[in-house]
Amino acid sequence: MVTPFPSTPGADLTAYLTRYPREITFGEDDAAAVFDRYHTDDFVLRNDGTPLDRERLLAHVRPARRNAVEVHVDVHEALVCADRIAARYTLTAVMRQGHTVVTDIHMFGELAPDGRLRRAEQLTRNAAG
Repeated sequence: MVTPFPSTPGADLTAYLTRYPREITFGEDDAAAVFDRYHTDDFVLRNDGTPLDRERLLAHVRPARRNAVEVHVDVHEALVCADRIAARYTLTAVMRQGHTVVTDIHMFGELAPDGRLRRAEQLTRNAAG
């Protein structure tokens, strides 16, 4: 069981980056409720140039909830400055089929006044797993 982390990305970016993937993948709460805890209604993630809104991101999470057995994040750098964030981290996912997916991520984003993420731009690279 994953206990929800009550902090927003603006209050503790490192905690968000490490806990959110586990919470949305393995938590007992509905994925939409977890998503809304940390992101605004109009949140858009542009991942390697592809825009993903709330519905597309939640659709991406559904298979992860079925197929992932472990998710781990190593945060290398995280910065919050007023309403802007930047981070460099590695996400490792171990899948039921036995393979491991390792992704290096560079993320830049904008926060809403309440500290939730309003938008994010990610550049990713598959790393050796």
